[in-house]
Amino acid sequence: MKKLLTICVLLVAVVAAKAQMMEPVHFTTQLKDLKNGEAELIFKATIDAGWHVYSTGLGNNGPISASFHQTKMDGAETVGKLQARGKEIKQFDKLFEMEVRYFENAVTFVQKIKFTKPKYDIDCYIEYGACNDQACLPPSEATLKAKGNATITPPEVGASQTISPPEVGGDRGGLNERIDTLAKDDSKDTLAVAQTTSGPSYLGGELWAPVVSELQAFNGDTAPTENMAWWLIFIEGLLGGFIALFTPCVWPIIPMTVSFFLKRNKDRAKAIREATTYGLSIVVIYVLLGLAVTLLFGASALNALATNAVFNIFFCLLLVVFAASFLGAFEITLPSSWSTKIDEKSESTTGLLSIFLMAFTLALVSFSCTGPIIGFLLVAVSTQGSIVAPTIGMLGFAIALAIPFTLFAMFPSLLKSAPKSGGWMNVIKVTLGFIELAFALKFLSVADLAYGWHILDREVFLSLWIVIFGLLGAYLLGWVKFPHDDDDRRTNVPRFFLAMASLAFTIYMIPGLWGAPLKAISAFAPPMNTQDFNLQKTVTEAKYKDYEQGMAAAKAEHKPVIIDFTGFGCVNCRKMEAAVWSDPQVADILNNRYILISLYVDDKTPLDTPIDVVENGKQRTLRTVGDKWSYLQRVKFGANAQPFYVLLNEEGHPLAGSRSYDEDIQAYIEFLNKGL
Repeated sequence: MKKLLTICVLLVAVVAAKAQMMEPVHFTTQLKDLKNGEAELIFKATIDAGWHVYSTGLGNNGPISASFHQTKMDGAETVGKLQARGKEIKQFDKLFEMEVRYFENAVTFVQKIKFTKPKYDIDCYIEYGACNDQACLPPSEATLKAKGNATITPPEVGASQTISPPEVGGDRGGLNERIDTLAKDDSKDTLAVAQTTSGPSYLGGELWAPVVSELQAFNGDTAPTENMAWWLIFIEGLLGGFIALFTPCVWPIIPMTVSFFLKRNKDRAKAIREATTYGLSIVVIYVLLGLAVTLLFGASALNALATNAVFNIFFCLLLVVFAASFLGAFEITLPSSWSTKIDEKSESTTGLLSIFLMAFTLALVSFSCTGPIIGFLLVAVSTQGSIVAPTIGMLGFAIALAIPFTLFAMFPSLLKSAPKSGGWMNVIKVTLGFIELAFALKFLSVADLAYGWHILDREVFLSLWIVIFGLLGAYLLGWVKFPHDDDDRRTNVPRFFLAMASLAFTIYMIPGLWGAPLKAISAFAPPMNTQDFNLQKTVTEAKYKDYEQGMAAAKAEHKPVIIDFTGFGCVNCRKMEAAVWSDPQVADILNNRYILISLYVDDKTPLDTPIDVVENGKQRTLRTVGDKWSYLQRVKFGANAQPFYVLLNEEGHPLAGSRSYDEDIQAYIEFLNKGL
């Protein structure tokens, strides 16, 4: 485990070092002769793991579609539209509210052309969009240039055409490219590079000058601690295991099992060894279960579970069934023949195998209580998209379940002070039933947002949670009873305090029906924009969507600047706006103490005049407003993923380190305060 975590830390460090400049899509291009007076312009892409490239023809309201563009097409003309070849994946996107199509691992885009002259000179490119679960790249390009001779034969003769080997250009506009010098000719809308013997000269002023090194100095060598999420998953599993201990299917088995080991061996040391082996066997069994889930779904499927509507509906129904079982409607049990056969096998064998089979019998017999807890845990961690999460969760669960068997074997006297079995264990089961019912609504909410049903908008979701936790408080106080509860059940002190907490949580949620943010459950409730009635008037929106205009306003008002590199199709940008910018304190700082400039890197508004630029010796043309802002982000800040936030002074120099997607509101406030 320690070795695994060490490897993970190293991997996270590598990812952090490369996070600022991403180049997840790698293109090769060629012109392929079809020997009939036609040819294919081929753009073949290799896509890094975890990333995907969107297909063609997705429409204007969706993500960036792959599209073909020609700068020069002398001696040839296009035939038909750009075609995408590869394993296309279709999925409904809840934020775009449409079905999107994309490719993983690899894709080939092909544009067919027909020669019209004996000589051809082609300069063309495709524009594409790429995303992963954390960020989206701005509109990117891959260029193909080719010159050659084509023998054109009149159609009636029927002779084949021959084409001389083309001179094909390579990838255009690699997103890891940066320019060291930049200038602007005031007489033309053209960016150019000016290099003098004394160093770079920025004819357009310092606002466009690169500040990559300054940002790196602010950011330092700190890396995101993604591995902490694994620790949280482990703790969740550990808590689930401890809860499972105090259920009617597990707790009564502990003293019987420990007594068996002590009576079986006169040597107490051997009894302790066997009990420890028994506990380790429990760990192995449940960890193997976690591995089985990982292998069953696979890494890509686990990543898809977080937003897949079908899976979320299935999880919702599954948790409702588990909740009904815990409330006493029925018991979820495995076939009794399974446990009987395993038990007989354990008696007929000796040594470590017999102990392992005894532990397996425990897993089967206790399934009616542990099954819903394990199911809930696996559902929760699987939808986080981590391939390792189910195994880590099961490791924590198994360790908690195995501890008492080993502990009581070492110290048998503790059994005398252990709580006796009773009705209190059913109270735990019913409480878990209420909690699983509440979380079932979370998964239904994801499906509701994906399909746009609007049956579980925020106020409906909150109303159901208010009822669920209100009834839980009433149950803990003894006002509500279920089939397996004792008739003379009384409210003890621990149950009373739990009831107070549940009822207080119920009251806390009530103002949310009128638009209160309810930060404690913001990760579970539907977004605020689904609520019909909202008294909250906090709105955060950029006044400036042009870099130069915003910087001019900052100089006039003597305020610092926050630049928000965003996109109309940027999913995580919308998440940040909904989860972080809606906070009143964040909104106050952004609206009143900063000049907020939002630059959309996928804005398709054409520039009045195309801008010719040079990056690392390659010339390219910026044709749209989005191209210009994407270029600014790459050139000045050395980054190309969105969302990307940077704080500047009036002269365009950083006031603090940069920041990207992270829904930690307090950390975002600290980030803003550094710039002040």
